[in-house]
Amino acid sequence: MTGAARLYHFALDPASRQARLALAEKGAAFEPVPASPWEADSALAALNPAGLPPVLEHEDEGGMLRICGSRAILEYLEEISPEPALLPGGPAERAETRRLIDWFDRKYDGEVNAWLLHEKIEKRLQGLGAPDPAAIRAGRDALRWHLDYVGALLETREGLAGPRFSLADIAAAAHLSCADYLGEAPWDSCPPAKAWYQRIKCRPSFRAILADRLPGLAPADGYQDLDF
Repeated sequence: MTGAARLYHFALDPASRQARLALAEKGAAFEPVPASPWEADSALAALNPAGLPPVLEHEDEGGMLRICGSRAILEYLEEISPEPALLPGGPAERAETRRLIDWFDRKYDGEVNAWLLHEKIEKRLQGLGAPDPAAIRAGRDALRWHLDYVGALLETREGLAGPRFSLADIAAAAHLSCADYLGEAPWDSCPPAKAWYQRIKCRPSFRAILADRLPGLAPADGYQDLDF
């Protein structure tokens, strides 16, 4: 990737974390620019018609290029920086990687983030009142089920989509790391998922994620620990 790059992101947004992890894995230099989708004067409204992070901007031969959304950013980075490869080589393996990205971006997001992140983060930032305990319980129950699914995948694979680290691992770790920040991930209930996440946390690309702090909401104990 040529030219100065900026990534507009929100720290505890799983989509933003996917883009940050992929950029770091590719060794791409970029300036992270915090941007909240709930602020009236947020730059996101002018950058992305959807008003959501992440947005990647950088200069190429044709001028300033702007790419909106984590899926578009991940695929774009893989095309312009094929090494190190984050998509497997074969069609079936690539399909499985994309299936799992979609799983976390749609199913996990709708069954876990829609409760836990909304109740514990979004409602506070938007002034929508106190968290709903019943909604939090629903999110916790769904999270346990998703961790069990991750564990089942890892019974026959080193990475979520196959024998090696891929965009599927990035997508899953981006989502689960937000639950980890809140202290909501019951890692001890699923040792295979815990061991996988420990490996992800040790990757250099994860250092900036572990350094995230949301004003007024400190991370849970153990969030930064590599051996937890």
